[in-house]
Amino acid sequence: MTGRAVAIARAWLGTPYQHQASLRGEGADCLGLLRGVWRELFGREPERTPPYRPDWAEVGGDETLLRAARRWLREIPLEAARAGNVLLFRMAPGSPVKHCAILSAGTLGGGEEPRMIHAYWGRAVVESWMGVWWRRRLVAAFAWPRVSSEGEIG
Repeated sequence: MTGRAVAIARAWLGTPYQHQASLRGEGADCLGLLRGVWRELFGREPERTPPYRPDWAEVGGDETLLRAARRWLREIPLEAARAGNVLLFRMAPGSPVKHCAILSAGTLGGGEEPRMIHAYWGRAVVESWMGVWWRRRLVAAFAWPRVSSEGEIG
């Protein structure tokens, strides 16, 4: 599943940044990228994403993104994250989680330098090195859900 998630995410590279969008080649924000990868992995999205403003986390102060990830993904220790896993970030200390990405190479527990695929505000979906700036903001890692032999997501 994780290798497939990276391949799908790489197919989104170059998609222009567009707030609330989730259409490969047309536009996506960071959540839209994850939603698109989910659709290719599992089909229909598990819940409707409500409209949100660019400053939703600063205004509301609620852990909306973190709670949704915990509902649908499997939280794993940061040091266990591998290529294909989902990463969540706080953009400022004490603020809610607001950014997400897919680890595309390397590990967080040492070894090969990590890289990630994410929608970069004002630019596009990119694959970038996960330097110190990003690592300081990283707060959670998730594996995709398992699919049972009957097709149940869990």
